[in-house]
Amino acid sequence: MLYNSKLFEIHTISEKDAWSICDFVAANEDRLKRYFPLTLEQNLTPDLAQLFVTKKAKEYNAKKKFLFILKPDNSKKIIGLIYLKALNWNTKQAEFAYAIDYNFEGKGIISKSIKFLSQYAFQELKLETLQIIVHHTNIASIKVAENCKFTWIKTLEKEHTPPGENPLDMELYEFYKP
Repeated sequence: MLYNSKLFEIHTISEKDAWSICDFVAANEDRLKRYFPLTLEQNLTPDLAQLFVTKKAKEYNAKKKFLFILKPDNSKKIIGLIYLKALNWNTKQAEFAYAIDYNFEGKGIISKSIKFLSQYAFQELKLETLQIIVHHTNIASIKVAENCKFTWIKTLEKEHTPPGENPLDMELYEFYKP
């Protein structure tokens, strides 16, 4: 466990999390399909979820992509996922992407997690620039970026193409190592 509050814990991905990730994805399919289609697709069954966690654990250990899971205090249930992805070790930059279970939204869990993981990324991983890329209609995610002291930088044209949709412009927020 990396972090523990009275409300939730942050853990690194583990092989034992496959069933819980599958359950999380099934319960939050509508929330994930637009911005996390690959995570959704790769966790639709317990067998797929086992392959997913094995791959993500290897990526974590190889420092290619980091997947953190959020759980209620002293529980195996997963209530959120936070990726630290698009790592560029030369420029010391990475991007956060996150999703929270609909039953836990609006409680500040993602903001607290991003604050903690930003410090973790700066101190432990020696990164210097962190990004959040969000669609302008995702007000909750914009609030997370702002609450965590990320600064709006620019609009990225046609940055993300959800399944079956036209490319979307996305907003780039950045936070720099103090």
